[in-house]
Amino acid sequence: MQQAVALAPRGEQPASVTTKRRAASKPRGGTLNLHPAPRLVSPLLRRILLVNALPLALLVAALLYLDQYQNGLLEAEVGALREQAKIYAGALGESAVRDDSAGNPVLIPELARPLLRRLTDPTPNAQAKIYAPDGQVIADSRVRDGAGGAVNTEPLPPPARRSAVFGTIGWLYDQVLAVLPHENRHQVAVDVDPAAPGLDWQPDVKEELRLSSTDNSREMPPYIRRTRDDRLLVTVASPVEHNHHTVGIILLTRDARGVDASLFAIRMSILGLFSLALVLTVALSWYLSSTIARPILRLAGAAAAMREGKGRTAVAPRLLQRGDEVGTLAFALSESAEALWARMDAIEQFAADVAHEIKNPLSSIRSAIETMGRVTDPTMQQRLLAIVTDDVGRLDRLISDISDASRVDAELSRTATERVDVALILGTVKAIHDATCREGDAELQMDAPPAGLFVQAVEGRLVQVLRNLLANAQSFSPVGGRIGVCARESGNMVEIIVDDDGPGIPDTKLENVFDRFYSERPQSEQFGQHSGLGLSICRQIVEALHGRISAENRRDASGKVVGARFVVKLPKAA
Repeated sequence: MQQAVALAPRGEQPASVTTKRRAASKPRGGTLNLHPAPRLVSPLLRRILLVNALPLALLVAALLYLDQYQNGLLEAEVGALREQAKIYAGALGESAVRDDSAGNPVLIPELARPLLRRLTDPTPNAQAKIYAPDGQVIADSRVRDGAGGAVNTEPLPPPARRSAVFGTIGWLYDQVLAVLPHENRHQVAVDVDPAAPGLDWQPDVKEELRLSSTDNSREMPPYIRRTRDDRLLVTVASPVEHNHHTVGIILLTRDARGVDASLFAIRMSILGLFSLALVLTVALSWYLSSTIARPILRLAGAAAAMREGKGRTAVAPRLLQRGDEVGTLAFALSESAEALWARMDAIEQFAADVAHEIKNPLSSIRSAIETMGRVTDPTMQQRLLAIVTDDVGRLDRLISDISDASRVDAELSRTATERVDVALILGTVKAIHDATCREGDAELQMDAPPAGLFVQAVEGRLVQVLRNLLANAQSFSPVGGRIGVCARESGNMVEIIVDDDGPGIPDTKLENVFDRFYSERPQSEQFGQHSGLGLSICRQIVEALHGRISAENRRDASGKVVGARFVVKLPKAA
């Protein structure tokens, strides 16, 4: 027993193969996710925020650094404090120095202490100390003699207290500043170690006196540090001289809270402006995202809805009215959807027409075969067999024309147009017609087109259009008739005109002649010789080449129809 094998029609795949290919097209590990989960924050919004906020953050970081500005403030503080120390040293050298028994000038503590207190009283946030050449402290502006010989030490005023928020900001800034490099200009540097010594710091007096004696122009470098209680202390030293003899050193320390206040005010101003700019940046980025990302998501949703058959077009009208690139994209998507649905409608209509046109000859063949089995007259059997043969030929022509019509759009969408010489095309068509014409066919008269007449088209398909029009004109022309062909320029288009001497076209059917399977043939022509797709294929090709084709009747001076005329308009090549 032989096993029956079902063969698929040519151009189609068996169902099992199609199923396998569809299964193979899916990604490994699951189905293709066509609807990604919605996100709270658009990736495009994150990128816009990053691009807009990063330069702003870098600018603010550079401004908050303020290293040069801080150095300038500290230099001014050191300069003012050094001048003040020199004034104190000059006053002490003139008023608190006496000669000893050997004639050498020495500092007298009993004279230096009250003078030092009077000098430092106007500066409550400063402390001055006087050191003898042996390193001993002989006077301290913060040590006062009390009643009964008691000694009282007056501390510096407490540092300014900040709120918790401002304190945290200052602490973070100091931590960052400790990592960043600093410019050490003129020996101005801040020791940010919390364990740095406070008011109890003192220099190596003997070494400083030795260096000062060898170099009179030398100045002791300042010492600037931030202490545990968040004070910024600046200390300078100046030698006390009398008649060019160094008799001691005065050490002047001041709480530079003005520097901190100035820096803090500037940092707060910068942070305030940064906060305002950041809010504006976020708002503008959100607005930019809402005008770009959200419309794109809406367009993606519209495309998904159309793919799932929820509507022919789901693009919001307000997106189509936008005058920017998003509006252009929405308009292009809407037009693409309309063209796609029009193509699908045409395919459905074409399939229905094909089924109807094929069903007629098949029904005729079936009736003839059924009748042939019941009749015994050989003459009747021959007539039925002739009907079957004619219908089979009709089916063959119909299937060939259907195949050609179905390939036109796909071929023209892949084939690039080129510059085609109209005179050369018309000459080729005339040569083909002259070689295939038979006795009694209408004469082809072709007017020579003007020189340099070119169109933008596909040469082979343009020849097919002209041959179909000539075949149609030949079938309607009487014996000994005339077919006229000419070409001319019309603005930015080129017109190719085909005339015949036939009976013309009913005025109500001038557009219907281009419909698929429309056939209104001459009475003398045998039925089934044409499929009714020739003019439809012509219009399909011409419109794919961005041209137009139309039909009209030729009339004489009295208005009588003397033939038909088909006009093909194609874009003129540059």
